[in-house]
Amino acid sequence: MELQSPLLQESQLTRKGTTPRMQQIVTFVQALPTGVLLVLGAVVAGLCTYIFTFGVMALCRKFGWFEPVIEGKIHTVARPRVGGLAIFIAFLLVSFLLYVPLAARSQGQMQIIFGRPYPKELVIYGLFVLASIVIVVVHTYDDIKGLKPLPKLLAQTCAVLILLGPGLHSFHGVLFFGVNNPFSDGVTAYNPALPWYQQPELTLFIHEPVISWLAIPAVLFTWFWFAGMMNAVNFIDGVDGLSSGIVGMASLFIAVISWTMGQQSIAILAAIFTGAVVGFLPHNWNPARIIMGDSGSQFLGITLATLAIMGGAKFALILMILGIPILDIAIVMVNRIRRGQHPMQRDLLPQHARHTHIQYRLLFGGLDARQVCYVLYSATFVLGLLALSMPRIYKFIGFVLVGIVMFVLLAWSRRLQASQAAPSVDLNKQKG
Repeated sequence: MELQSPLLQESQLTRKGTTPRMQQIVTFVQALPTGVLLVLGAVVAGLCTYIFTFGVMALCRKFGWFEPVIEGKIHTVARPRVGGLAIFIAFLLVSFLLYVPLAARSQGQMQIIFGRPYPKELVIYGLFVLASIVIVVVHTYDDIKGLKPLPKLLAQTCAVLILLGPGLHSFHGVLFFGVNNPFSDGVTAYNPALPWYQQPELTLFIHEPVISWLAIPAVLFTWFWFAGMMNAVNFIDGVDGLSSGIVGMASLFIAVISWTMGQQSIAILAAIFTGAVVGFLPHNWNPARIIMGDSGSQFLGITLATLAIMGGAKFALILMILGIPILDIAIVMVNRIRRGQHPMQRDLLPQHARHTHIQYRLLFGGLDARQVCYVLYSATFVLGLLALSMPRIYKFIGFVLVGIVMFVLLAWSRRLQASQAAPSVDLNKQKG
């Protein structure tokens, strides 16, 4: 059940159950201009991640939590591998202090949960925190002890179920059941008298997040969106600085478009996430002193997927920005199946250097880790600018451009590798 947020609910949500010191913090944060909160959140989160990473590295050295050197992988030295914990803790801390007080006074939709009203945005944030804890805990264990694929897939599924927030009659969290229709011709609300292609949203059988058999396709699509985004970020986390740079850039674009749409609290949350991710980059830049591990890449993926659909209208943006990694995954899986390999089994390097992920193709073509980052950062930045500037009716042209860019990168990597006597990585330039 959803209601419009009344002003009188603010005192209940921001004062009830808080200590005087906490109430002073809440009052101070709510008094700050949103523009100040946007910049402050990014800066503070970045500093926290940067500082916390030193503690995580000390913890790794104390308990021996290192990524070992494995045959078929490109790194040649053991490195601490749970750096994502620093990003996770910094994001939770800063978002709780700077985002939650603002979201608590949201004037948007309300959710009635156990007879009490809460802002829908705050409910989604709470569900996201619980889901991300599941992801980080399970994949931290995977980083340290190792897990088979099935338990990790179950953890992702559990996290998605938490994010859905199923109640008795409706989903209180995130249910991805529709996207904006670029051809709706000015229609802003669902009209049963119009055909489906003229509705403001192209939906999967339902128009509200209600629990019914008709919601099953939307639930499956939501699972596919979150699991796909987590795995996409995980797959690009193979070169120092690549995943943190691309995800930081993507979340920055989400912050910009959310701000221009008037979704200021979501923009602040995205800015905090941007700062938390970028704050890790100095430690992860080649040659990296620490890697984020699966716990970090999976957390980055689930956060990016959540931010992309909080408030809506950012699905096409993320598909354009992360279009290269998404297409890369599809191409790599097809290549693995063609040679009789399980699609989720990692490629051995350098044996599969010509048919593996684009970052490795470029590495074995002679580029070093930093040059690979510069190339893929540039492509991501250009596609992000195009996604921001294109009218939504032309967004499909952006998807074509993503395909063209991917084709150019693949062709260039083949040319680079053909110029090499044999696929190899300059280990003096590629330390990770």
